[in-house]
Amino acid sequence: MNHAAERPYAEPEAAARKLVEIAAKIEAVQDGRIYIERINAQFMFELKGSGREFGAGLRYAIERGWLSKHESGTYVKLMPPGEDLLTRK
Repeated sequence: MNHAAERPYAEPEAAARKLVEIAAKIEAVQDGRIYIERINAQFMFELKGSGREFGAGLRYAIERGWLSKHESGTYVKLMPPGEDLLTRK
């Protein structure tokens, strides 16, 4: 009998917090831009998150103002400095 493994990023808030944590560790390029594929690769391949979890987490982070996504979808920017949303509950 196979049991489904627990998905640590099934909740959008958990996925969003992990995405912000990943983004904070990546060195931004021109004007604070963080290429989305750098976040996506770590989330999906190293942490074994799913595409659905990535999308839900990204939407959640954008809705909360933690990240902003360029209209092209190629990069995101972190929230304004001075707010530490990673520790907020």
